[in-house]
Order: sequence, then C-alpha cells, then structure tokens
Amino acid sequence: MNHSAQNKNPAQATWQITEQLLEVDSLEEALTGSLEIIVKVLNSEAGIVWFLDEKTERLVPIYHIGPSDISGVTVDNDMSIAGIVTKTGESVRIEDTSEDERFKGSVFDGNGFVAKTMLCVPLNDTKKTVGCVQVINKNDGSLYDEAELELCKHMAALVAITINEKGLIVSSDEERKVLISLQNVTKEYPSGDGVARVLDGINLDIYENEFVVILGESGCGKSTMMNIIGGMDFLTEGKLIFDGRDFSHPSDEDLTKYRREYIGFIFQTYDLMPNLTALENIQFIAEIAKDPADPQETLNMVGLGDKGMNFPAQMSGGQQQRISIARALVKNPRLILADEPTAALDFHTGQEVLVVMEKIVREHGTTVVMITHNAEIAKMADRVIKMRSGKITSIKRNLHPLPAAEIEW
Repeated sequence: MNHSAQNKNPAQATWQITEQLLEVDSLEEALTGSLEIIVKVLNSEAGIVWFLDEKTERLVPIYHIGPSDISGVTVDNDMSIAGIVTKTGESVRIEDTSEDERFKGSVFDGNGFVAKTMLCVPLNDTKKTVGCVQVINKNDGSLYDEAELELCKHMAALVAITINEKGLIVSSDEERKVLISLQNVTKEYPSGDGVARVLDGINLDIYENEFVVILGESGCGKSTMMNIIGGMDFLTEGKLIFDGRDFSHPSDEDLTKYRREYIGFIFQTYDLMPNLTALENIQFIAEIAKDPADPQETLNMVGLGDKGMNFPAQMSGGQQQRISIARALVKNPRLILADEPTAALDFHTGQEVLVVMEKIVREHGTTVVMITHNAEIAKMADRVIKMRSGKITSIKRNLHPLPAAEIEW
C-alpha cells in the first residue's frame, strides 16, 4: 500500500471538489478547477478531462495539465485507455504501462515524457458515460494504488453530477488548421559561466481564426515565446513551423518576409510616431506591406474613422492603442501578437480595446495570441495557455468564450 495514499483525507478532497463546483458559474471553470485538485491530491504529473463528441464518436480533451499541447488530439471512443473507459464505463488502474496489453501509448508520450502508471475513471451522468478523467504518473515515481483509484472515482462522480446539471455539448472541431506549431522549443541565454534556460521544451499548436491567451507570472517565458513566434528572437533548439513552413533558422531575407507579411504586433506601449497623424501612422505601414488593407477602412474597423487627422498626443490612451491595432491590421497579417495591450489602460478603455480584438478574430478571421496578467481577460479566449518556469503547465479550451463587452476586472 502506498503510504501517501493512506495519509490522504478523502473527505477533505471531496469537500475541495464540492466547493469548486459550487462556487463558480462557468462549467469550464468548475471542470478545470476540479482537475487541478485531482492532480494535486493524487500527486500526479499530468491529467486530462476527456469528453465524448457524440457526432464523431471521438474523445476531445477539454482541459489538460502536462508537458505537451494535446488540444488538437482526438481519440476513438473504443481506442486507448481513455476510449476503453468511456466505452465501458469502468475504471482502470495501470500500475506499469509496459506490462499492460491494453496500453498502446499516451497522447503525452514523447519530448522526454513517458506514461508509466495511470488512473482513468469514467464521467457518468444519469444515463450514459460522457467522458473520463485520466491522471498520469506519480511525482514521487511510485505506483497508483486502489485507495487512490477509489478517491479519483469519488471525485469524478461529483464532477459528473455537475455536468449533468449544467449540460455540456462538445464539438471536436476537427477541421481546424494549424497555423503555428512550436515543437520541443528551448531558449537559452548566456548567464555567467553557464546558460539560463528560459524556455524548456515548449510544444504548442495555434490554429487559424483562434483567440489564444497566455497567462503566467513575470519571468515565466511567455514574452520570450511570443518573440520567437514573431521572429524577434531565435530558438536554441526545436522547431518553429508557420503554415507548414520551417522558420526555425530563417535567412535574413526569409525573416524579413515573415515579419512583414505574416505577423502583426501590438504592444503595451503604443509606439506611434508622434509627428504623424493617426491615418499617416497606418499608411506608413501599409506602404511596406505586400497586400495591405485600406488604411481608412482599418480606422473604421477600430471605431476611429473620424480621428484620422488627429496626432497621437490629441488622443486618449485607449484611442492610441486602437490606432496601433489598426496599424497591425492594415498589413492583412495571418497572425497578430499582442503583448499586454490593456495593461496601461483603465477598465473602460481596456474593454474598448478588447472589443476590437474580439472583432478581429470573430469577423476578420485573424488569429490573435495575447499575453496578459489579467486572468479575467482569459474568459474571452478560445484557449488559455498557462506557463510557469519556461514550461506550459496547462491548456484549457473555453467551450463558451465570454463576449468582451461582458469582461470585468
């Protein structure tokens, strides 16, 4: 018997889950918070909440904690451990994957992570199994025991009750196209006699027409990751793939083309040229773009069509930030990178900027990746990436992104 399991308090863990499910209005928040508790209580390296897409009969990962991005992965309902558990409605405990004939590999396998031991329990509502919860590998290297399996089953049952009460419809969105792919990316800088590793094995896919928010404390590596995506910094190891093309180590010519034609940038500081009007700031970028949009139309898009002759000093901070958004949009980029675009703004003007950002994705079809410290803003994203110490710690898919106009902080 694993002594750590004996020392766990099932009642306390159950109460934590119950509080999590009762205190939040959003089902997604309830699910993600519950998985975090399950992973912590069971001292696990990784965890996944899988849900069944009844149209395709495939399992979709709604939220996962672990080393790799599995957002685009789906599995057959009767394949893999997760599929077997969802199909049969019976829990599984695997002490050693190398000796279990049911185990054909984990979606987390690779990049230095190997699934060795796991628990997988069904999410059963009153009529059917709607998915499962899977936890993988103990942090201390020990195996899961029966007491931990029972605890996991008990916690998953509480989650299933909430799903049944609030309802959940899942679509796998299998037609999504990967725009950016980071594959085992590391970034190191010289530090004294050695090196400092700022990014440590990043694996992440970003899809077309997607709004992604990246959360993390200062120094976690999120700005470095964005700079690598934007061609403003270079990876040490790994790959950067943009629309199927390798830009890991581009030539100067390819790098210039990449930044000029594919990427738009929005920064916390607006970086407008003070001696040019709002329209001239946009026209300046349009003149060097390959296939620019009409500068006046981009001004109209951000709600400042009547401010074209104003200089930056004659506009508020929120208006200047919207001009910087229009400047990024006029290039007709495939991807816009936004680094804390609301940090210097008050709530009202910040919300105005978020409404514009939302419009870019939902109506203009541009992919947006935004760095922010504000967890409330993450509620409007399609996916939320959390980072810590140079690694991705979790990825959450928002089934029902909140409209920007309803965001409050």
